Amino acid sequence: MPERNLDFGKYGARGIKGHEAVARQLDALAGYIATPITARRGLQARLHYLTRTDHAHAAARTAGLTVTHRTLRAWLNGTRTPSRKNLAAIEQAYRTVRRENVARYLLARLNRGTRVEIHPLNQSQVDRPHQRAVEFRTLNVRHWDRIVAAWAAGDTQALDDAWVDQAVDLGSQWGQYEYVTNIGFAA
Repeated sequence: MPERNLDFGKYGARGIKGHEAVARQLDALAGYIATPITARRGLQARLHYLTRTDHAHAAARTAGLTVTHRTLRAWLNGTRTPSRKNLAAIEQAYRTVRRENVARYLLARLNRGTRVEIHPLNQSQVDRPHQRAVEFRTLNVRHWDRIVAAWAAGDTQALDDAWVDQAVDLGSQWGQYEYVTNIGFAA
């Protein structure tokens, strides 16, 4: 695409890709367990979420949590503690299953029409002659299907493509909002 930035940050601008900011906001709306997995309470809550039903347990296996029932039972009872590698696998499986479970709800809420606030990139470290006039923008997004599906699947390239398809509605200067400091919306 002609508007894509090829050498972002060359003059000191700071920001993140728009699709990453959208993913952060969707993660915030997903409502993950706040207690860290390293605390017993956080581990127990995640394990309970992943094993409370047969469907959740199957989804956890699909997401990469491949341990025996005996090991899961020992972790739930507190007689054994998972290794760091297993803690990372539990956290990843939990986030994947949570995204899949919340995606349908978020999609229904967001497709009603959602006003998105786009905060431009940070140019405080850019010399005056190189700064661009990039202002705060709002955008009404009514079609979240591809964005939420890519987020739920964890596919960053598809999420980027889906977000850019929405960002072109900003007009001819949509490329100035490829990198942002924040994107905010609610569901």
